[in-house]
Amino acid sequence: MNITIETKRLILRPIKKNDAKDFFELDSNPEVHIYLGKKPVKTIEESQKMIDDILQQYKEFGIGRLAMINKTTNEFIGWSGLKYERNLRKEFNYYDVGYRLKEQFWGKGYATEAALASINFGFNDLKLKEIGAAAELDHIASNTILNKIGMKYSGTFVHDNTQLNWYTIMKSDW
Repeated sequence: MNITIETKRLILRPIKKNDAKDFFELDSNPEVHIYLGKKPVKTIEESQKMIDDILQQYKEFGIGRLAMINKTTNEFIGWSGLKYERNLRKEFNYYDVGYRLKEQFWGKGYATEAALASINFGFNDLKLKEIGAAAELDHIASNTILNKIGMKYSGTFVHDNTQLNWYTIMKSDW
């Protein structure tokens, strides 16, 4: 996959196998996983498997999460982007916008910036008609971001015994 998206402060680029150390730093932090089922990774091999899954999504769907790189420092701060989601909603598949950042980068607007760029890419480059997203009810930061980027709340659903808010945005509303 050869997609690179630039924003004011970020470069979103394809994830590579050598991102495993950064993925491990991100996903081994229990704070990062409070709203992700409270299952932080324990080994670098688990992080490598996550990367392998993303690389497979690139092959199958031509899209997947992208590494979020700080333009100024060239530092990996997390990931963002679109993916073709087949597991979260049992009743349908959809294109999902998401983001996950290392804790030291929370609250700086990076997730919002990356999510806006991802939606723009989805509508203008991929010609998608609709993009979805989900956030746990209690995850104030994520729900705030999804509202801020123009997604519309459209109810709740249950996944793995957890109630999630469901959001969508249509190209016609972008």
